[in-house]
Amino acid sequence: MGLLLKKKINVVWIKRDIRSQDHLPLARAEQNNESYMLLFLFEPSITNRPDVSLRHLQFQYLSLLKLSSTLEVFGKKLYMCVGEAIEVFEMIQRQFSIKSLLSYQESGTKITYLRDKKVANYCKRHDITWHQFERDGVARGLKNRVGWDAKWHKTMSDGLVINKYSYSAPLFLKNQYPLGQGFISKLAQYPKIFQPPGEENASTYLTGFANSRGRGYKNLISKPTESRFSCTRISPYLSWGNISLKQSILILKDSRAGSEFKSDITGALTRLKWRSHFIQKFEADCSYETVCLNRGYELIDYSRNEEHLKAWKEAKTGFPLVDASMICLKKTGWINFRMRAMLVSFLCHHLFQDWKMGVYHLARVFTDYEPGIHYTQFQMQAGTTGINTIRIYNPVKQSKEHDPNGAFIKRWLPQLDKVPSEQIHEPHRLTPLEQKFYGVAIGSVYPMPIVDINSSGKEARYKLWGHRNNKLVQYENQRIISTHTRHGKKKYDMGEGGLKKK
Repeated sequence: MGLLLKKKINVVWIKRDIRSQDHLPLARAEQNNESYMLLFLFEPSITNRPDVSLRHLQFQYLSLLKLSSTLEVFGKKLYMCVGEAIEVFEMIQRQFSIKSLLSYQESGTKITYLRDKKVANYCKRHDITWHQFERDGVARGLKNRVGWDAKWHKTMSDGLVINKYSYSAPLFLKNQYPLGQGFISKLAQYPKIFQPPGEENASTYLTGFANSRGRGYKNLISKPTESRFSCTRISPYLSWGNISLKQSILILKDSRAGSEFKSDITGALTRLKWRSHFIQKFEADCSYETVCLNRGYELIDYSRNEEHLKAWKEAKTGFPLVDASMICLKKTGWINFRMRAMLVSFLCHHLFQDWKMGVYHLARVFTDYEPGIHYTQFQMQAGTTGINTIRIYNPVKQSKEHDPNGAFIKRWLPQLDKVPSEQIHEPHRLTPLEQKFYGVAIGSVYPMPIVDINSSGKEARYKLWGHRNNKLVQYENQRIISTHTRHGKKKYDMGEGGLKKK
């Protein structure tokens, strides 16, 4: 008897692009004559890393269920596997003959990059053509940023991919790496207080912003309470690909034409551009995750205080806005950008802890965790890039300016609910009689501040700004400017006086 020929198929590998529209890999798969299946991997080597949390996996899983429901009427099968990429592809190869693998490029952490290199080698050995498509205007292999802006704008001005699906007989795979019932049960227990996953919800949030919620966006973006309503709130949908960046930009541009709050929509569009800018930085150098971008800052001797680190993580710092922000994050998965920056600044400046001690903690609690945004922004706020202004946020000042009535603080720290607005920002200043009257014993019901905010800020400013004179810091600035900024084409010289433009 002759050998039974295996059916030739294509595989669309879904990663951070869990949607059915404006999806180029799916469009190309549909255009080919071969049958195709969709594949999503929960890879233990990645899901067990310290930057990944259950809420990330839940968002992905529920988004995948919605995508599967959309496509199954066309006979398209989406298989979810718990296994490493190579072993899952080997399983598919035993049952079918993979002709092409189609996916978006992933600007992920180093482990995903190394995984992709293994997959590329596997495809080469098995004569599989791997088509990788650019995601959100982020280009692979750039040596500098010269011309990047123009290319990005051109990409974003191109039309959307209109995905059209035709029916084909489903491909049945004997999945040897299925999701166990225990795992599925955990994935299904997604808290209702979090933003609901899926393409339809992404569209609802964005159109809601464009039609009405965005009014006042620019003025309210730094307010921890008001921003929860006035911001676009599409960050988790962008992070996990429920909506593409191009879809978001075109929807906002179309809405802006007839809007009564054009400047607010323009502000949101600007931030979407920044998003790609920072992901491009990470694409060029994924060591952002583990090493100071400016290697000179590796020489700083941080305090390494485990008690302070624990207090920050557990929202027991004694600074209400810091603690309320951390609790809000843990319970809802989202806070506005200003509060995120303040949390990082408090950790790295006022507590003077190494940014590496807190970067994974925040990655896990952000439902919208995107590596290219997270690590680049974390280091910028920590002051370890060498080329950005060091911003040291005073949490008391931030509290008085952005939560003057204490509404946000009282929402997440109900033990302070009876404290008057004018005293809510520094409850440790309450007299013993006032503490008794308001039912808040400072030191037990709510902690005393773990640092003196004025002296800690002054000391951090002195150390960080002073370190900019370090020769290695200045030398590193030359490399960073050349690679990561729009001015990289300019030449710089390291003389005795430091970095100088030629």
